[in-house]
Amino acid sequence: MGNKIIEVSVGLFVIAGIAALLVLAFHVSDFSTYSEHNTYRVSAKFDNIGDLKPRAPVTIAGVKVGQVVGIDLDKKEYKAVVKLRIEAKDNNIPLDSSASIVTAGLLGSNYIAITPGFEDNFIKDNGVIEETNSAIILEDMIGQFIFNSKKDDEKKSET
Repeated sequence: MGNKIIEVSVGLFVIAGIAALLVLAFHVSDFSTYSEHNTYRVSAKFDNIGDLKPRAPVTIAGVKVGQVVGIDLDKKEYKAVVKLRIEAKDNNIPLDSSASIVTAGLLGSNYIAITPGFEDNFIKDNGVIEETNSAIILEDMIGQFIFNSKKDDEKKSET
């Protein structure tokens, strides 16, 4: 009888531990969904999105106002079309706002930061953010630095 109680309590403890890990996993992964009726859709075209993924946050002044819901390729312009879902309570984004793909920290994940403009009219549902700044690719910057430093060394050796 005593062994049975211990086995049942260990089993309940293991089940509670697994449930706690699942809750933690969902919380850390930000597995939240925005309902369609509380949001509106906006799109933006970028030359290069880097490592941007669906469900990446969309922020204004560091405050999360939405998330990336889809990424497609415009086959005519060969640009990435990023579809955003913005919370309806944040529906006062001026038409001349810009969207940039930025990195959280030095090696963090990419997200979209919206910089509001000064226009009196606001982006509506299915609107487009025209002004965009593509992701800065660290490997490209290092390559350009090395290439430019080699050019400088060659110029110095010629003189």
